[in-house]
Amino acid sequence: MSVTAPSPIALAVLTLVLAAAGAQAQLASAPKPERRSTLDDQQSVAITIYNENLALVKDARKVTLDDGANRLALRDVSARMRPETAQLRSLSNPGSFSLLEQNFDFDLLTPAKLLEKYVGRTVRVVKTHPTTGAESSESALVLSANGGVVLKIGDRIETGVPGRIVFDGVPPNLRDRPTLVTELVSRRAGTQDMELSYLTGGLSWKADYVAELNADDSALDLNGWVTLTNQSGTTYSNAKLQLVAGDVNRVREELRMAKAERGIAPAPMAAAPAMAQEALFEYHLYTLNRPTTLAENQTKQVALLNASGVPVTKQLLVSGNDHYYRTSVGEIGQKLKAGVFVEFNNREASRLGLPLPKGVVRVYKRDSAGNAQFVGEDRIDHTPKNETVRLHLGDAFDVTADKKQTDFKRREPTNKASYVFESAYEIVLRNAKTEAVTVTVREPVPADWTMLEESQKHTKAAAGTAEWRINVPAGGSTTLKYRVLVRF
Repeated sequence: MSVTAPSPIALAVLTLVLAAAGAQAQLASAPKPERRSTLDDQQSVAITIYNENLALVKDARKVTLDDGANRLALRDVSARMRPETAQLRSLSNPGSFSLLEQNFDFDLLTPAKLLEKYVGRTVRVVKTHPTTGAESSESALVLSANGGVVLKIGDRIETGVPGRIVFDGVPPNLRDRPTLVTELVSRRAGTQDMELSYLTGGLSWKADYVAELNADDSALDLNGWVTLTNQSGTTYSNAKLQLVAGDVNRVREELRMAKAERGIAPAPMAAAPAMAQEALFEYHLYTLNRPTTLAENQTKQVALLNASGVPVTKQLLVSGNDHYYRTSVGEIGQKLKAGVFVEFNNREASRLGLPLPKGVVRVYKRDSAGNAQFVGEDRIDHTPKNETVRLHLGDAFDVTADKKQTDFKRREPTNKASYVFESAYEIVLRNAKTEAVTVTVREPVPADWTMLEESQKHTKAAAGTAEWRINVPAGGSTTLKYRVLVRF
């Protein structure tokens, strides 16, 4: 049986068909051109910042898509985005596209990074003659860029940069700005309003408070400020800002330490109107009533609250220790410092009554010349409405205490498993001020105790605490004596 060879015309037609099919397959496999979305497409941005270096970003942009497959590059997102939390959706046409894949490119373009990407590839080294200024160029193979550059030029190896290095192009995974690249399929062509939401690090806030005491320490003016820090790698222009105060539980990776963001404390000044606040789950949400811009690598302050004439109580406190109720102490004239405390009620009746986020309260007082002087600071935790705020500002200079144990003996126990001690003490309180003061003496007495003798009546502030309020005259002193029985 003979086989007839195809004619030249048939071979030509078959060749054309195969070539067309190959071209079509190559065209189908070719990557879609990348559509880039920048901050110019941004319609709005909203940020909700939590206490522990965490923020929720909602970035709304107007983007044009093709019908079918699209490769969309969303530029200028946070460099510290948690990509597993990213969610892209259409606001104008919900459900009009399906996401296939997303890639977060945060390896940013720098000379060092560019050289690192060219390891194993060829570059051109351009040198300039020092006398004639003529340029010469030769090819070089990049062998290493770890801690410096190692090049193979011809048959020699050179380290360092012998001239200008010229690259053929920028690798596709090396970006000048943090970029989220999404592969998606759109069921319609045209412009859509899209929102990208994600959690990110690099955005943090903390509360700072500035308080000024009046002349007789009976009231203070309190201004609250929010210190915002943006180290996320991008700018948020005219953002709607909300803050969440509360201890939100987060799943943390092993051996991962949270970094504390430090801001700049504001000087005492009059605050603007307060931020609006509302309850959110078991936390509190604060909303700024105007848009604000958080620039990259910026710290700024925003007014939180303003209260005037808040009544305060000042306390001078001398605190002891429970160890000397167990043994004989031979020290004479043990010096005790009187701590200075101020406290106020976070109530509407006290011109406050607002949930106070945790932060640092810095207290000032004006001197005789009218200049505000710093007198101490303390940190407060999240403080709800109707709670008391207590601040330890330091130790008194003019109010001192001398304490000594005047007697100690072991008494017969009631059973073999117990110990009974009787001890006596003398505390001399001195006041060098020109006005009388009241000093609170607080003694932590351990175990089962009974006050046997005392020069002034005590109160039992807690199960293991005896407390006295002692009046000390101006330029004088007052002595407190007591004897106590302790059963262990």
